[in-house]
Amino acid sequence: MRNETNKIGFLLMLLIIPGLYGQYSESDWKDRDEWMKVSYIFEMAGVEEGNVVADIGCHQGYLSIRLAKYIGETGKVYSVDVREDRLNKLNDIATERGIRNIHTILGDYDDPKLQQQSLDVAFIIDAYHEMKDYKQILLNVKKALKPDGRILVLEKLKNEMIGKSRQEQTLAHTISPEFVKNELTETGFSVTDLKKDLGYWEEDPDKKIWVLLAVLP
Repeated sequence: MRNETNKIGFLLMLLIIPGLYGQYSESDWKDRDEWMKVSYIFEMAGVEEGNVVADIGCHQGYLSIRLAKYIGETGKVYSVDVREDRLNKLNDIATERGIRNIHTILGDYDDPKLQQQSLDVAFIIDAYHEMKDYKQILLNVKKALKPDGRILVLEKLKNEMIGKSRQEQTLAHTISPEFVKNELTETGFSVTDLKKDLGYWEEDPDKKIWVLLAVLP
C-alpha cells in the first residue's frame, strides 16, 4: 500500500512541477519557440552574429538565452529586469549552459540603465504593458540605440480587451498595437513593420500575438 501511495505521490509531483517551473524547462521553451515564432522575430529585427542587443523586461531569460546563441560568442546580450531574483535565476541558467555573453542589469522602472549608442536592437517582449513609465523607458532606449538601431516590441492582445482604454488593457496585462505605435512615434521613432496576427500566445485563441519594429529616423 505504501508503494502505491509513493507512486501516486510521484506522479502528482510530475504533474505539479511543470506548472511551477515549466516555462524555464528546455522542452517548454522549445514549444514557445514555435508559438512565438522566435526565428521570425529575429529575422524581422535584423539580428546578426556579433550584434549587441538588449532584452528589456527579461524575466528569467527565455529570450536572452535564445539571443545569446543566435548572435554567437562575439555578440552581447544585456538582460534587464527590475527584479534581482529573476536576474539571479538567469545567471544560474546561463552558467549551467556555459553561456558567457549574457550581461544582466538591474534596471529601474523608468530606466533600463543601458549605455548610450551601444545597441543594435532592443527587444521588449510581453513586458511593455507592465511599464507605467513607458515614455521615459522609450526615451532611454532611444539613447541606447546606435544610429541604425532598432526596437522590437511583441505583445498579446486579449480578445475581450479590444477597443478598451489603455488603462483597462494594461490592468488586464495586455495592450493593443495602436497604443504602442503612437507612443513610439511620439518619442521619435519611425515604425517600419507591424504584424497584427503572429499567432496565439501559448496557443490560446483569445490572446493574439502582435509585433512591431521601429527605427530611429
